[in-house]
Amino acid sequence: MAEDIEDGPAMDVKRFAALAEAYGGDLRRWPQAEREAASAFASSETGQAISRKAGTLDALLDSYSVPHPGRALHDSILQVADRHIVRRRRQRFWWLGLGLAGIGLAGAIAGLALVTVVTPEVPPDHYVLDANATAFGDAGPDTIEEDL
Repeated sequence: MAEDIEDGPAMDVKRFAALAEAYGGDLRRWPQAEREAASAFASSETGQAISRKAGTLDALLDSYSVPHPGRALHDSILQVADRHIVRRRRQRFWWLGLGLAGIGLAGAIAGLALVTVVTPEVPPDHYVLDANATAFGDAGPDTIEEDL
């Protein structure tokens, strides 16, 4: 059984059994390079036994069918998907709000830092703020009378 065929080595029992287990009893499913040697070996008594065993498994696998899912399963999948979508939208909304709050806080900190750096330090004895002081100067009772 180990004679050489024209294209390659002859098929032995171990190789034929391994290929039958991997590809089944139908030689049309086997790799093209192995088919000629396999068809020669399949005509032997051992090859027929291995082919029958693989063919029985093929028939069992071919007869198996998966039942279609019921309407209840379909509806429950859609319901879970809807909840997931709603949850993702809420999370996106909260992250957007946190991002905007973070931008506002960063702007406030930047403004505070800018005012702190740019504003010159005024010695406390130079100018004292009182109730009549404004940004344009002192608005005391003496100043109001002078403008009249």
